[in-house]
Amino acid sequence: MPGEAEAEIPACKPEEQVSEPAKEPTPEPSGAEAVPEKQASEPAKEPTPEPSGAEAVPKPAEEKATELREPASEKPSPVPPAVSKPPPASEDLPSCPLLLTVEDVSDSSVTVSWEPPESLGRLGIKGYVLEYHLEGASEWVPVNNAQPMMVTQHTLRNLAIGNKLFVRVSAVSPAGAGPAAVLDQPVHIKELIEAPKIRVPRYLRQTYLRKVGEVINLQIPFQGKPKPQVTWTHNGHALDTQRVNVRNGEQDSILFIRSAQRNDSGHYELSVRLDDLEAKAEIDILVIERPGPPKSIKLLDVWGFNAALEWTPPEDTGNTELLGYTVQKADRKTGQWFTVFERCHRTSCTVSDLIIGNSYSFRVFSENQCGLSATAPVTAELAHIQKADTVSKKEGIQERDFSEAPKFTHPLADHTTTPGYSTQLFCSVRASPKPKIIWMKNKMDIQGNPKYRALSEQGICSLEIRKPSPFDAGVYTCKAINALGEASVDCRLDVKASATH
Repeated sequence: MPGEAEAEIPACKPEEQVSEPAKEPTPEPSGAEAVPEKQASEPAKEPTPEPSGAEAVPKPAEEKATELREPASEKPSPVPPAVSKPPPASEDLPSCPLLLTVEDVSDSSVTVSWEPPESLGRLGIKGYVLEYHLEGASEWVPVNNAQPMMVTQHTLRNLAIGNKLFVRVSAVSPAGAGPAAVLDQPVHIKELIEAPKIRVPRYLRQTYLRKVGEVINLQIPFQGKPKPQVTWTHNGHALDTQRVNVRNGEQDSILFIRSAQRNDSGHYELSVRLDDLEAKAEIDILVIERPGPPKSIKLLDVWGFNAALEWTPPEDTGNTELLGYTVQKADRKTGQWFTVFERCHRTSCTVSDLIIGNSYSFRVFSENQCGLSATAPVTAELAHIQKADTVSKKEGIQERDFSEAPKFTHPLADHTTTPGYSTQLFCSVRASPKPKIIWMKNKMDIQGNPKYRALSEQGICSLEIRKPSPFDAGVYTCKAINALGEASVDCRLDVKASATH
């Protein structure tokens, strides 16, 4: 049967198939050579009687034949020369693998793939043998020590730039290797070119603000292969290397300024170039400081409980836009300054709810992102809040009652202080008769607590908090009570450690 014939040809015993023909007898000889073979064995068993007469004539011939035959049995016939292993039949070998292709080439590796052959042969395949040789060499070098691999894709690694590689692959069956598929062109290993690209951090996509004296340290990642040429410019000109340091690495560039100054502000451009390819990134840096004070402040008019002020903008805004102006007032008797307006955008204002009989000074600060100006101009004149003119009484006119329930003319303002530094809260109240002032923290009376000192003079109420701690933060209330009623104002006090810039 055909199936039995295939099973009788194992790949592991090619030598038995070759040696069987050597054991087969040579063509049968004729005459005397065939007969002595039987007689060589028969005389050992039964000796024949000696013939007489005519039978004795051929005896010498028989003895001669026996003598010729006995050496033949003692000395075996010469062994024919060994027959070389016959080449495997074409139907036992697989055909050539298909579609040998280069999948990927880097600067140190090559990845190739192929498809199985159309014909696997009668015995099937054990795998594939991948081989290569460099340009100029003639010997094919097997990959993976010539052990068949079952995959149809492989990566050759640790190659040198400049190598040209010839690659071939063949399918292997138990009978041997089939024909090889060879790449049409050699694979050239060369340094890959990666187009330059700059990745600007998000915080640098808008104007980067720093204060005068602070450090500027910008790290800008980029891509490019081989290493591209990196250059910086400031407002279209080369950098001042005495003030600005630049360090270019393989994948980033760092711009460093130890102590920023206002003239370091401007438009910076980073260029990453590789041959004809170039990428650019633009970064705007603004170095600012506190603004100068307004030039002057004037007291324009005083009427009733009001005072009108006007001032001129500062000459130096600190290299940035102003956020506004802060206006404060101070009673001549106490000398304490109270903020009336914050971030006022105009250069004039009217201060109201001033106390009759008091005299006030005013000052104004300019403000930007760095804070308030270091100094502030003060009004040269005092604003006197005059009492009403005395009018003589006429008989029959009832005396006017000036009794008034408490009313706060200046409320408490929220305040933030630093632990360990005493702070004060201020407000002003108007009432007749003179009201009783009660201070509370989180709606709890704090009268008599040595931590606090409360004062009330001429309608101005103050509370000093000695060396506050975070525990002293909370809502503080000032309550004024007289026979006609009561009023209260609140504020929040936060006790926080000062931020480190």
